[in-house]
Amino acid sequence: MAYVLLLLAIVAEVVGTSLIRSTEGFTRLWPTVATLGCYGVAFFFLAQSVKSVPVSVAYAMWSGLGTAAIAAIGAAFLGEPLTLAKVAGIGLIVAGVVILNLGGAH
Repeated sequence: MAYVLLLLAIVAEVVGTSLIRSTEGFTRLWPTVATLGCYGVAFFFLAQSVKSVPVSVAYAMWSGLGTAAIAAIGAAFLGEPLTLAKVAGIGLIVAGVVILNLGGAH
């Protein structure tokens, strides 16, 4: 169940980050409310997940998988280029998360 909560935290953070551009520097009310709400939900679920998952593992997964998802969303929907350097960086992030999990962090 803790990993489900962590997945919900990641999804909420990715949605919130995807909405940041639409806030136009936090000058538009409803996109700002939605963005901050998503971050609140993300931190709530992250806090719940670390009751059972080690903080190092939870944070590595939350930040790493969130970063990879945002890079993919940026390339697919926001017109951002997906360069070889970005792909390599995402691969290194994912590899780091996997190694951390396999290395007995939990």
